[in-house]
Amino acid sequence: MNGSNKIKIYTDGGSRGNPGHAAIGIIVLEDGIIIREYSEYLGQCTNNQAEYAAIIKALELCLEYHADTLQVYSDSQLVIRQINHLYKIKNKQLLLLYLDVRTKEKEYKEVLYSHVPRENRYIAQADALVNKCLNRMRG
Repeated sequence: MNGSNKIKIYTDGGSRGNPGHAAIGIIVLEDGIIIREYSEYLGQCTNNQAEYAAIIKALELCLEYHADTLQVYSDSQLVIRQINHLYKIKNKQLLLLYLDVRTKEKEYKEVLYSHVPRENRYIAQADALVNKCLNRMRG
């Protein structure tokens, strides 16, 4: 990759219980082609914390692609609206995660955040990664 392309990232975080066992799923696309799938078990946290953790991990993973611009998609309206300054962040744990997002995005020329419905095919794939990871951890 030459560093001028835009990378698209679809993230999902989920917990079984709130808080509960949580995991993240990430789908990374370049030129409409999936170039990476990633999932990780987080341990105990809330659903919103998991949604932030997915975005943070995606920002870390995409450093290796040397992209200037990242387009991040999530089905978490709360998290996207907080990152886009449409909602205030009152929860201290979420504020710390938000600040981590802001630190990590400085590695890129531009990072854009958009809310998409959970029916989006790539969000559905990220969600499937979350559930597969959580199912593995139950055993």
